[in-house]
Amino acid sequence: MEHSQIPKLGDSKINRTPRTEETRAETAQRRPWARPSRLDAPQAPEGFKYRWIRASVNGFEDKQHVYGKIREGYELVRIEELPESERDHTPTMDDGRYKGVVSVGGLMLAKIPLETVEERNAYYRNKAREQLQAVDNDMMRENSHSSMRINRPERDSRVTFNGPRGNGG
Repeated sequence: MEHSQIPKLGDSKINRTPRTEETRAETAQRRPWARPSRLDAPQAPEGFKYRWIRASVNGFEDKQHVYGKIREGYELVRIEELPESERDHTPTMDDGRYKGVVSVGGLMLAKIPLETVEERNAYYRNKAREQLQAVDNDMMRENSHSSMRINRPERDSRVTFNGPRGNGG
């Protein structure tokens, strides 16, 4: 740095604010106002999805529900896992076996891998399809002796606009 570039004591370009008084809040971008929700959760880490699971009902622990969700693949989210900026205003369990787990009003925050979510969704889609097929098969079997025939139901939906209308209308 050349002698002419060294800031002088009277130079107005010198920042005289002590570093202890500088805050991140001044440099952080302002977020627009939105109605607050008790169930706001921070952004889930990449590859995971957050979900609130029931921990208690009317003040009584619901251990069976929590254990069931853990067996499904959910992991409880602890305050240490959240970004530093989220920790100060995030409520947690104060005591017991779930001390330090993010919690709001009888609910605990849990995370699950996105792969597990997709596998579970595929499983339930398949179960629903099997149930529809079973209902259709029962309907067709009972219809086989009836004088009023029911055709196999169509499960596709079709939407047309300004097309021909039935019944002459």
